[in-house]
Amino acid sequence: MKPFPGKSSDVDEYLANLPEPARNTLEKVRHAIQSAAPDSVECISYQIPTFKWNGVLVGFAAHKNHCGFYVMSPEVMQQFDSLLIGYETATATIRFSLSTPLPANLIKKIVRARMKENEAIFLAKKK
Repeated sequence: MKPFPGKSSDVDEYLANLPEPARNTLEKVRHAIQSAAPDSVECISYQIPTFKWNGVLVGFAAHKNHCGFYVMSPEVMQQFDSLLIGYETATATIRFSLSTPLPANLIKKIVRARMKENEAIFLAKKK
């Protein structure tokens, strides 16, 4: 499933090129990620907004009929199974409405869990 609006050089451009209500929805997702991981670095990877912190952290994108939040970790997804009831999910993806973002609290919990996971991986590689 190809995200739109297509190729963008940065997250601001990506969001600016989205139609409403997807733009507003993903601005809220972005803000929640930034709040949970203020030292993370934003970039475009595989044509979607991605955050990096000790490796790839999470990403998000708009599609024709939904938005996606990319957790990048099946293990972290499993930790939040009970909070994801009612959302369409895949191995490490949560799909949600173009007009309704995931709850900021849930995004922050997932991002913090990913940070913990990335930190463990990073420290294990240093040994």
